[in-house]
Amino acid sequence: MPKIAVEHSLTDLSKMLRANGFDVVELGNWQQQVDAVVITGQDENLMGIQGNLITGAPVINANGMSTMDVFHEVNQRVQPSSHR
Repeated sequence: MPKIAVEHSLTDLSKMLRANGFDVVELGNWQQQVDAVVITGQDENLMGIQGNLITGAPVINANGMSTMDVFHEVNQRVQPSSHR
């Protein structure tokens, strides 16, 4: 099951991802490899997460996107074989 790190404020997205079979961890609280990172964009530079520099996984900036838009973006970027 793909593991997605999601910023704390994106609770609706976290619920949707979990309901659709994703393993969701809170951004900053994971110890293992993740398949994607979802941020609001506000903390992008503060946390040093730019592109794929920290995790090697795609970073999705949810700023200005609906929950459904972000969900579709995660589905497009996370392939079953990613990081496995």
